Formats: sequence, structure tokens, C-alpha cells
Amino acid sequence: MKVLIADDDALSRKILEDALSEWGYEILMAHNGNEAWDILEKNDRPNLAVLDWIMPGMDGVEICKRLRKLSLPNYVYVILLTARNKREDVIYGLESGADDYIIKPFHHEELKSRLKIGQRIIELEHRILRLASTDYLTGLLNRRAFLERLERELNRCQREASPMGIIIMDIDHFKKVNDNYGHQAGDLVLQELSTTLVTLCRVYDFIGRYGGEEFIVCLPGADKWNTYQIAERMRSIVENKNILLPDKGTSVSVTASFGIVSMEPGQRKSADRLINEADEALYRAKDQGRNQVVMYISD
Repeated sequence: MKVLIADDDALSRKILEDALSEWGYEILMAHNGNEAWDILEKNDRPNLAVLDWIMPGMDGVEICKRLRKLSLPNYVYVILLTARNKREDVIYGLESGADDYIIKPFHHEELKSRLKIGQRIIELEHRILRLASTDYLTGLLNRRAFLERLERELNRCQREASPMGIIIMDIDHFKKVNDNYGHQAGDLVLQELSTTLVTLCRVYDFIGRYGGEEFIVCLPGADKWNTYQIAERMRSIVENKNILLPDKGTSVSVTASFGIVSMEPGQRKSADRLINEADEALYRAKDQGRNQVVMYISD
């Protein structure tokens, strides 16, 4: 885990760096408050910070105050390091937004234990966020998390004038699987197909469970023909996949229909519009006989 060390005293920085490196942390170093703030403002900021109270430019307390005013996607756990040991100083430091407070000269094992507390809190937050953004059955992004990520990716593609493809897939006649084999078998089919779709995506694509038996895929950088080729490969592999049902002593196969759309370079479309267009193409695929890929074409 990354840890920011901010201290204007070279000896203190060296002592902290040696100790934290020995404990397995990745160190980011700041020589004053302004450097520390520059690091904490970045998107790839560390989640743990050890800040000296008194530093040139911006002190540790001011950094804490500014940090807590930001709306951050992930929490930054701050340990304030200072020679001030009066009770009112401790209270003031914690009220400024620090999570913990260590008085210099510090005991190495005490600092190690307090860093572990911060690390546990950060890891717990990460687990909670993963649970909140993940579909419980398939492990894919849930609908809300997918749409949030889609908005960010859409903005990036529009800034960079790059294409982006959207695929919506619906399992054909999925109700028959549940009716004939039971809902546990239906769940297994969803899980197996989710794993298959993930293996067919590129590392920078992302996929979500959009509804009961519907999946949605975002393909950054994919034009309409790339999007079509990927969707057709998915369709073919789904069609030819046999899913073993251990409890039933048999296997089941399904097909799927695909609706696709692409935002070409220079186009500006909202996320809602792209999804609606892909959904319209999916409707046409099902209306035309299912088990096919249909590309949205504007009238």
C-alpha cells in the first residue's frame, strides 16, 4: 500500500522512509506541505499519509482541513506527526481532520501499529465499495456501478475524440431454463456466461449485469465494426457452449441476442442515448428471430 510521508526535516524523513520500507509500504515523499498537497490532489493519491504538523508552505493541519473538504472516491487516512503534546493540541489536530496523532519522538512499533489500523480501515472501505458495486451472483459490475463508469468513459472518449462501442446481450428464452431445470440451474447459466463474456473482453473493456438475463458491455476505442466483431464472437461462443448442471446430471445450452451501437470519433451522445439505441437494436434482433447481432442504424 502507498503511504505519503511529508516532513521538512531530512533526518525525520529518512527515519520514516527506512521504517515504512522495511514494513513493506510503497513510499511517496514530500519535503513540504505544498508538495504533499500536490500529491494528495492527484487521482492516484495514496490512501495513507503521515504528515508533520509544522512544515513550510502548508502545515499538516491545513492539509487535513483542505483534504476533508474534497469529495473523494476513496478515503485518505491521515496520521499527524508532531512534537506538540498538549491535550488541546491533540484535540485541535484531530478536529482538523486527522485520523490519528503521534507525538515525536515516536516509537517505531507504535507507528507500525497505527499504520496497520489505518490500512485495515482503508481495506475495509475497499471491500465495502466492491460489494456495493458488484452484482452478487455474477461478480460483474451491477447496473448502477456500470452506468457510473460508463459516464466517465464516455466523457473521456469525447474529450479524446475516440470511438466507443456498447453491446447489450439478452439470453434467449431464459425462462425455459428456470422452468425446466430450476432457478439454481438458471443461476449457474448466468455465472458461466458471465465468466465467458469476461474472457472475451479486452483488458480495458468493462461489463455489467444490466437486468435479470441481460448483460451490457462497454468497449472503449471500438468503432462499429470492432464492436460487431466482438459481439459476433460472443454470440458464436455462447451458442456453442455446453453448461454442465452437476445436480441434474446433464448439460444445457442457450443462445443470445445482441444489440450494438457505436459512438464514432467526434460524435457526442449521452449514455442514455447510447443505451437506448443498443436496446432498440436488441429488440430488432429478438424480433427477427433471436440468436443474432443487430447494429443500430439511425433513420
